[in-house]
Amino acid sequence: MSRRHAAEKREVLPDAKYGDRVLTKFMNNLMIDGKKSVAERIVYSAFDRVEAKLKKSPVEVFHECLDNIKPSVEVRSRRVGGATYQVPVEVRTERREALAIRWLIEASMKRNENTMEERLAGELADAVNGRGSAVKKREDTHKMADANKAFSHYRW
Repeated sequence: MSRRHAAEKREVLPDAKYGDRVLTKFMNNLMIDGKKSVAERIVYSAFDRVEAKLKKSPVEVFHECLDNIKPSVEVRSRRVGGATYQVPVEVRTERREALAIRWLIEASMKRNENTMEERLAGELADAVNGRGSAVKKREDTHKMADANKAFSHYRW
């Protein structure tokens, strides 16, 4: 990590079909080995499945899903006098979005469906309804922060 200055944030272009920047970030995270067209195909076909299943706009479903996954607090390790404490800290908005995207992709990869499109569509549908692995991850993070509230005075 450079000590001189912080890295400047790159602005991503909105995606071709829906014109959404967050969706582009999601596709970039899903992409493996630089194969963006494969990532786009997976996301768009998953969106078609979600639209057929839920009868709602897939971009609205996607954003609602991310809102259900975004954590508001997390724990950070802080070393004080030889002991390590898990200190609850509020999450910055950029990190909140990044964590939600990462957790959604991880959760959908661990599902049992045959193709990635089916897995992603299933996880999106579950997350909108407030269940699924990604939402559970958020709940666990909040529980952990709540359990360690006693150490919040070690915040920096």
